Amino acid sequence: MKNTLTSILDKFETGDIPEVVSYAMFPIPDIPSAKWSLLNRTLMMLSQTADARGFKQWKKVKRYVKKGSKAFYILVPYIKKTEDNGQEKEKLIGFMTRPVFRMEDTDGKELEYNTVKLPELPFMERAMEWGISVKAIPGNYRYYGYYTPSMKVIALATQEEKTFFHELSHVAHEKIKGGLKRGQDALQEIVAELSAQTLCRIAGKQDKDTLGNSYRYIKSYADKLNISPYRACLRVMSDTEKVLNLILKGDEMEFKKVA
Repeated sequence: MKNTLTSILDKFETGDIPEVVSYAMFPIPDIPSAKWSLLNRTLMMLSQTADARGFKQWKKVKRYVKKGSKAFYILVPYIKKTEDNGQEKEKLIGFMTRPVFRMEDTDGKELEYNTVKLPELPFMERAMEWGISVKAIPGNYRYYGYYTPSMKVIALATQEEKTFFHELSHVAHEKIKGGLKRGQDALQEIVAELSAQTLCRIAGKQDKDTLGNSYRYIKSYADKLNISPYRACLRVMSDTEKVLNLILKGDEMEFKKVA
């Protein structure tokens, strides 16, 4: 239990907890971890998975833990049955740890939820060059993708290239700035969305009309700044150009000089 709590405290110290908690707030429906406490779902996200279960729970859905896989531990209540005037009662004694395993560490029957199969994504080589892992995750209807700087992971719940471009733009912006502000900073989000739409055109990936969604996305953040979407885009044009050049050309040092 001490190790579990220490790992959480370490993440608070490095500033990673708010970012991870934001994703843990929206679990995949109808799986065991959806009923876990926020603390345990946070531990799950820190272990880089959106679905974790005990050995018997995986066996129940005809999936089996791969040999050599390591568990991580969640906190569960320790309930003891007692008798009071001949009636059996349950009493909370305290808490203990229980091992669970990530979905990625299991094999077997396909799960009911749908994890997308990622297509060949343009500019994937740039993510690999920067040491970023790109993985598919089950959708939870609240987000289609995210980038976790502390874990160097882009997670995608959709096959749409624009979502990948958006998250990759966050990575490039982080490299240019030497770090990003925590949470969904308005200007950072506008840079990422504007860059993503531009990359869609450059890569010829306009299979669906995503302009309307992008406009509404940018407008929602422009409203927080009390400016028009047009003025918001003008404000971030310089950073957007650097992000695009870094993704397209990959010459990081050149853009650090002009930043």
